[in-house]
Amino acid sequence: MADLTFRLENEKHETDRKVRLGRIAYRAWRRGFREADMVLGPFADQIAPELSDEELVIFEDLLDVEDQYLYGWIIERDPTPPEHQGPVMDKIRAFMREHVSAEVVKGIG
Repeated sequence: MADLTFRLENEKHETDRKVRLGRIAYRAWRRGFREADMVLGPFADQIAPELSDEELVIFEDLLDVEDQYLYGWIIERDPTPPEHQGPVMDKIRAFMREHVSAEVVKGIG
């Protein structure tokens, strides 16, 4: 019985996580600022599923920031406030460098 309860709880967690990731992807792709969409959307699709629950909270907090500030931090045009600087921002920046380079090679831009 305990095994069944564990499996049901695990399936519920997986379902909740899929729904959460879907919401995150929607928010990341539909920011209204094309440059941010081109970084945050693919990041949400490709990297967010690998993030821990704690990292997802941080990513969601970053998605609450206005585009012009967030994008400025991502491209390091502007200093990132200490409360938003950390491993998740580092992952976004690394992804942006790799993703943008790959897309430029393909002819985007």
